[in-house]
Amino acid sequence: MTIVNFIIENILTEASITIALIAMLGLILQKKSVGAVISGTFKTLLGFQVLNAGSGIITGSLTYFGEIFTEGFNMQGIVPSIEAINGQAMNELGLGREIAFTFLAIFVFNILIARFTPWKYIFLTGQAILWMATMTTIFGFFVGLRGIVLILVGGLIGGIFAVAMPAIAQPIIRKVTDSDELALGHFCTIGYIFEAGVAKLFGEKGEKKKSIEDINLPSSFEFLQDTYLSVMVVMVPLYVVTAIFAGPDVVDTGGQNYMIYSFIQAIQFVVGIYVLLAGVRLLLGEIVPAFRGIAMKLVPDAVPALDAPVFFPYSPNAVILGFITTTIGTVIAMFVLPTFGLAMILPGMLTNFFAGGTAGIFGNAVGGRRGAIIGGILHGFFITLLPALLVTILTGMGFINATATDVDTIAAALLYAWIIGPILRMF
Repeated sequence: MTIVNFIIENILTEASITIALIAMLGLILQKKSVGAVISGTFKTLLGFQVLNAGSGIITGSLTYFGEIFTEGFNMQGIVPSIEAINGQAMNELGLGREIAFTFLAIFVFNILIARFTPWKYIFLTGQAILWMATMTTIFGFFVGLRGIVLILVGGLIGGIFAVAMPAIAQPIIRKVTDSDELALGHFCTIGYIFEAGVAKLFGEKGEKKKSIEDINLPSSFEFLQDTYLSVMVVMVPLYVVTAIFAGPDVVDTGGQNYMIYSFIQAIQFVVGIYVLLAGVRLLLGEIVPAFRGIAMKLVPDAVPALDAPVFFPYSPNAVILGFITTTIGTVIAMFVLPTFGLAMILPGMLTNFFAGGTAGIFGNAVGGRRGAIIGGILHGFFITLLPALLVTILTGMGFINATATDVDTIAAALLYAWIIGPILRMF
């Protein structure tokens, strides 16, 4: 277990190392020179670390925004956190070993399914697999599974999700990227497909479909065609106005005027976008060629399923639109769902940006601007509804005021609670 935990905690959940090792394996399988292997491996590692640095800057900025948003508009409720559920499961229920082995089982089942079925996707977002392992282990335990059966069932369900979600998303990813070289490896995919479905129903169609990326601006506003300037023009007012509502005492600004501090945090968000996209460009320049070695030798026609930010450069305006519309939807759901007896779920700004931004890409690709707007609002409602449904179930299991965010992991949990559990109780 010491070795297993070391591998999981220090390698498999460290996405940059995992992907760098996979790139190295691909280059070795292609019989590249030692220099090419070293270069490709470390450039892949560097690209992912730059991407992570950008995500870290964005996370810090959005954490601040979430604090002033909640305080400024006097919001109270449950904050979704899969990390808290994971900690309670390991410390109070003693399921750390089972979660670790389920994590490895998901990897193994993913490779086996990709090798022997038409679904050729290798899911490379290690942290997402950890959260899937957490949910399948907890819910498997509470429906009565134990030991190796608990691990194998969780591994199989997680492995199916790891190939099925990229496969379901691929037709739209193909439309966005104009290729099949990359797939989406993010366990919020059911939400993305939900937005795409709404966009198809209510969005623009055929020749009338206008992408948010193709906005025609007057000459005096052409500077907004620059991705970073357009993001700044949206985010600065959003941060500053929210800070006005929150007041000066919500966050320690280190003595700086709170309005100036808010302005700088908005600029930091844009800096994060810049760094993230630079990392994506560096990563893609290495991982796709290296992955051909995996495809040729281990899993024929294998496609790497990568984390959501990898796709942000393909439709940056849709990302910002998706963030805003998803946030609107989560706020609406926060007030509406309690009237039906469900828990009040506070909007999570990190989820709204990363999941909402990706959903915005899907909505825009399927239904243009109108599809992205309507789909984004309903997506925000949808990704609040599922955590609210999960709260009731988790409360009965001893997890008080707890819920998760990634809708695919919630779907796996509901599969146990609503289908596997009742079937087992029949025997």
